Amino acid sequence: MKPSRLGIEIGGTKIQVVLGDAGHTIRDRRRFVVDRSQGAAGIRAQIEEAIRSFQTSGALFEGVGVGFGGPVNRKQGMVACSHQIQDWEGFALAAWLNELCHCPVYLDNDANVAALGESVAGAGRGAESVFYMTLGSGVGGGMVFHENIYHGNIPGESELGHLRLDREGTRLEDVCSGWAVDRQIVECVRQHPDSKLAACTRHMQEGQAKALSVALSEGCPLAKRILDETTQALAFGLSHVIHLFHPSRLVVGGGLSMLGAPLLNAVARQLPQWVMEVFHPVPDLIVAQLGEDAVPLGALCLTTRQGALPRVPSEDQ
Repeated sequence: MKPSRLGIEIGGTKIQVVLGDAGHTIRDRRRFVVDRSQGAAGIRAQIEEAIRSFQTSGALFEGVGVGFGGPVNRKQGMVACSHQIQDWEGFALAAWLNELCHCPVYLDNDANVAALGESVAGAGRGAESVFYMTLGSGVGGGMVFHENIYHGNIPGESELGHLRLDREGTRLEDVCSGWAVDRQIVECVRQHPDSKLAACTRHMQEGQAKALSVALSEGCPLAKRILDETTQALAFGLSHVIHLFHPSRLVVGGGLSMLGAPLLNAVARQLPQWVMEVFHPVPDLIVAQLGEDAVPLGALCLTTRQGALPRVPSEDQ
């Protein structure tokens, strides 16, 4: 069998392991839901299960790319920390994967990797510079120039979710992540149990943000209020991205991006007021095109990027 490449996404809610090639084509996939109570060990067991299943089918690997949900030391192939899952701090992820796959391993933050995927094969294709923001269980960011990830100092950069919105320390992630919107909806429903928003979320134990689109389409004022508060914070946060990087294109992905036009139109209306006039018109703001393929496809791209750093531990390290 012709050698393949693995693309791995390690997030706070889902794990994906895909089999692909140097042309960034996904040929097979294993997908798992994260059980946070099992911590990092549970996630590693899921990844190993996927890898073994590919190997049992005869797959040979020539490279592994990984998008990890948190800061990483990409030079040493180690996890710095996870803000969502316990017991990842300091774990030698690249060394562990090398033992399983016997090939070079390329590790980066998941938002960086998604940014690369969208730049090469998605909504950022053809743009000189792309800033990607993911609105998932957390809020992340990644910057790509000429189809190469921008890197700052180890262990990370572009941590948009940790941008402070005020002097009290409120983070963008505290307001705009999927989990933050879930909490806002739960509180609104508690206070307004007879609202349309309450009706849309009645049988939902989690992931209430998914119901926001339906509530908006039904003209729910509570849903409109939550959307306005969320997009005001997003516009303010993205204004800092523009002032620092002034990218050609802004791409928004993650679960909340599935709101589509209502989300993007609201951000686009509010963004110019926070951006200095000489930078007008503000960069194009568009929804990511790759959906849940963004990280795994970007991970496949990572294995072919000029300047990417493979981490294959030697016996003396």
